[in-house]
Amino acid sequence: MSRWRYLSDKAPLFVVLLLVCLYGSQLSCGYFASYDLTENNKNCFCELEGSINDCGCEVDTVDHFNNIKIYPRLKSILVKNYFRFFKVNLHHQCPFWSDDSKCAMRFCQVQNCEEQTIPPGLKEQGYNHNFMRPAAYKYSPEAQDPECSDANDFNSILGLIDTSISDQAHKEFELWAKHDQAEEDFCIIDENEEGCQYVDLLLNPERYTGYKGDSAHRVWSSIYLENCFGVQNKSNTFSDYLAQMDLHKMCLEQRAFYRIISGLHTSINIHLCSKYLLSETKDFLAPQGIWGPNVEEFKRRFSPETTNGEGPHWLRNLYFIYLVELRALSKAAPYLRREDYYTGIVEEDQETKMAINDLLSVIESFPNHFDENALFSHSPQGIRFKYEFKEKFRNISRIMDCVGCDKCKLWGKLQTQGLGTALKILYSEKLNIATESGLWDKPHIEADPIFRLKRSEIVALFNAFGRLSNSIFEMENFRKSLR
Repeated sequence: MSRWRYLSDKAPLFVVLLLVCLYGSQLSCGYFASYDLTENNKNCFCELEGSINDCGCEVDTVDHFNNIKIYPRLKSILVKNYFRFFKVNLHHQCPFWSDDSKCAMRFCQVQNCEEQTIPPGLKEQGYNHNFMRPAAYKYSPEAQDPECSDANDFNSILGLIDTSISDQAHKEFELWAKHDQAEEDFCIIDENEEGCQYVDLLLNPERYTGYKGDSAHRVWSSIYLENCFGVQNKSNTFSDYLAQMDLHKMCLEQRAFYRIISGLHTSINIHLCSKYLLSETKDFLAPQGIWGPNVEEFKRRFSPETTNGEGPHWLRNLYFIYLVELRALSKAAPYLRREDYYTGIVEEDQETKMAINDLLSVIESFPNHFDENALFSHSPQGIRFKYEFKEKFRNISRIMDCVGCDKCKLWGKLQTQGLGTALKILYSEKLNIATESGLWDKPHIEADPIFRLKRSEIVALFNAFGRLSNSIFEMENFRKSLR
């Protein structure tokens, strides 16, 4: 999304430190581990020692699991039509400041997809907007029975308590249910708003567009300085914020929030380094560019010498957010297996469902999942932190509307929505109830109304995790280049 800072390179020391830390360290991931900032290890991956929940997960374990088992599967799944088209509103005005820095770079523009390329199932009016009906309904026998009308199905769900209930009352019930569902959301979702449109993610890959400067800096400054927990930064600069921030003094929830945002920021920067604009043509009517890995840019963004020792910490946080989203997919696996990933193209939908089931089985086999129960106890303080956590993240999703580059905005909104969906899954009381009650073994109509994900949430969840998986995979490529 943005360049963070422009600092000098001192490659030899960074290369040695990076290789030593990545290949020599056998320390635990330490989800909420204490930070050991001694002179000997503050500039490498060794700064995190120990773990709250005795997690035996190591960086090497995550690298191998992701690069061998997860990344290849995700890469084949995310090109499927169900995950390829994302519905989003890119025309929102920035709610926090005057948007006076619209990117004029040609590579910032989002390429619209042709109407005929959108799968028929996604264009059906009202599809996936009925809060009581799962996507799997489209392939169910009831959907094929002409005698089964929407009204009959809706009334059966409501229990047919009063046949005299007016249409207006039914609409009110639906609004109440939607409001109740939204209470668990960690981000603002604009899927059904006027102005939303489908975007073909394959036509608009995330890569460096040239968007930088004050506008990009202001977005990340607002995310860190106004929404992260920690010190009150009076200087209003990110570097001073980091200098004053003491992770030792933060509680688990505060530290987790910072590490999640830092990990997201790191992942986005790695994407930009791996798909950097290396050259371009001068023809404005037919803009062409060549993108590829830029090792020097990677070193500039993450070298200890050019980041005041913080770069390796940021890289470490990438693994943290990866484990958070990995755990969310594992926890939601029973629900996600019930989806049919409907696009109206029967053969591909079946292939997608089989591929998802295979991926979920692999994810569930991971031996050291993130323990979400370490956060947000049922004490008054824990409840308050959960509320603040949610409100801060919703605010960050609004900040995405302030990004001046449309393509950067697209991927920023998608990844924050995916992360918000992961947090919703991890801390949804409704999902816990459905799981503990064994409702996933019952017919769809009995279990799905308790916990629901919109199609856009599912698409964002898998694509956001795909971006993290890609970042860890690209890290290995940068290590090889540095070697």
